Formats: sequence, structure tokens, C-alpha cells
Amino acid sequence: MTPSVEARLNAVAPAVLSLFRIVLGLLFTVHGAAKLFAWPVDMGSGPIPAGTWPAWWAGLIEVVAGLLIMTGLFTRIAAFIASGTMAVAYFWQHQPDGLHPLQNGGESAVLFCFGFFLLVFTGGGAWALDALLRRRRSTV
Repeated sequence: MTPSVEARLNAVAPAVLSLFRIVLGLLFTVHGAAKLFAWPVDMGSGPIPAGTWPAWWAGLIEVVAGLLIMTGLFTRIAAFIASGTMAVAYFWQHQPDGLHPLQNGGESAVLFCFGFFLLVFTGGGAWALDALLRRRRSTV
């Protein structure tokens, strides 16, 4: 890769990281909303009854963490919790059906887990509420 192409890609990396965070957070939020409210898509069983272990609690974590990640507020903490939740989901729900994610249907859990794990270390990017709050604190 030529230095000029690499420099251009590096220049837009914070914005692209934000786009990645927004899409990942939105998908996680919708995943949780489908469990809790059968909205925007009913997964076939209607809303999960409140307090049902572990599915309702997983849905609640998905909605709250997803909204925080999507907006970029407390991104690293929310991503850490979301990543751990998806690791638990993989090993509790998918891994008993086979070791490989293609075999046990756990691809989305693995992708969510490692996508959120990346955000723990990179933060939310340029278009995050965390970044806005940091800028405001530095000017005061």
C-alpha cells in the first residue's frame, strides 16, 4: 500500500470506527428488542415474559448496552459487558450443540463478542458522545 493511500485511510479511521460502533450497537439493540418486545420482528414466540432467566435478562443487557454503544456513551464499559454477555451466550446456548460456530449456529454470538471486544480497546471513535464529553471537559 502506498503511503498516500495509507495516510488517507488513517485519516478517516476514527469516523469509520464510529460507523462500525453505530451499526453494531443498532443490531445489538434490535436483537434485544426482538426478545423483550417482539419488535421490530417477532422471532416466533412473542415477547419473553419479564424476569425469565436467562433470555429476558440477556435481552435487557442487549437493549441497554446496545443503546449505549450505538450512541457512544460509556462505550468501553458497555462493550466489555456486551462482549462478556455474548461469550456466555456462546458457551451456554451454542457450544453444547457442537464446538464449531458453523455447526452450532453461534456465528452471530462470536461476531458480536469480538466486535465488542475490539471496541473495549479502541473506544467509540470520533462520533461518540464519549468523545464529545472529553472535548467539553478539556475546554473547561
